[in-house]
Amino acid sequence: MKQFLLLSLLSFAIACTTSSDEKAIKADLVASPLTANQSAVTVETPQIEMLETSFDFGEMQQGESVTHDFVLKNIGEADLIISAAKGSCGCTVPEWPKTPVSKGEEATIKVTFNSAGKSGKQSKTVTLVTNAIPNTKVLTINGNIIIPEK
Repeated sequence: MKQFLLLSLLSFAIACTTSSDEKAIKADLVASPLTANQSAVTVETPQIEMLETSFDFGEMQQGESVTHDFVLKNIGEADLIISAAKGSCGCTVPEWPKTPVSKGEEATIKVTFNSAGKSGKQSKTVTLVTNAIPNTKVLTINGNIIIPEK
């Protein structure tokens, strides 16, 4: 009886996995626009142009904050989407557009650095994650923090 039950279950499992054409993988479902044959495919993508990717705020007193606007332009053929912007530490806070940047348009990435508790030379980054190729862009701020004399 156990053998009959086992044989029945095995036959049912094989029948379920091989009898349906609906479960077959179709090539058009997994087609990628980026294939080995690049000459046959054109894909419209966004492209980022930056006037500057680094900013030196010079010297500042400990405890002060500095803000800088990085301007980018979408020179590609599709909308640019900035899905995330992350500072290298909690003292570096980015603000970025949450809506797509259309072809030919500019956008501003506002970066604020808070020097509280910092001293000496500083170099902080903000990493943008986008739908452009490559999908990351790193912005850098540098400067020197002076501790006020008491």
